[in-house]
Amino acid sequence: MHLLKPLTFMNDSGRVLRGLRAPTAEDAVPDILILVDDVALDVGVFRLRASGSSGGHNGLKSVEAALGTRHYGRLRIGVGPRPAGVDQADFVLDDLPRAERDVIMDLMPGMCDAVECWAAQGIERAMAMFNRKPKAEE
Repeated sequence: MHLLKPLTFMNDSGRVLRGLRAPTAEDAVPDILILVDDVALDVGVFRLRASGSSGGHNGLKSVEAALGTRHYGRLRIGVGPRPAGVDQADFVLDDLPRAERDVIMDLMPGMCDAVECWAAQGIERAMAMFNRKPKAEE
């Protein structure tokens, strides 16, 4: 039962953005960057995106509903893949194993640089600079 409160907040995370609604669904909200866990990305990978669907992520659904658009920046942080037979909500709310936590902590300098680039030069430039395949995939 201790998971109900965090899950409820995460699923309604867009509520803090309600005053920043885009004029239309086609307009972007360029001054927002949402950091989000992503089971579609392996641990140790992060990607910037200027827009897109929620991908089933309840927190992003909430953000999209609050802003009235899918056009807002997001920094997707890999936490996946979800093990077979494990509920997705349980997976993302559970503590990460130490090794995976260490991998994500090692990403922090690069993610901070990406956020600084986004703030100074915009999402397109940040994506061009930081969305690269991990060395193992090259």
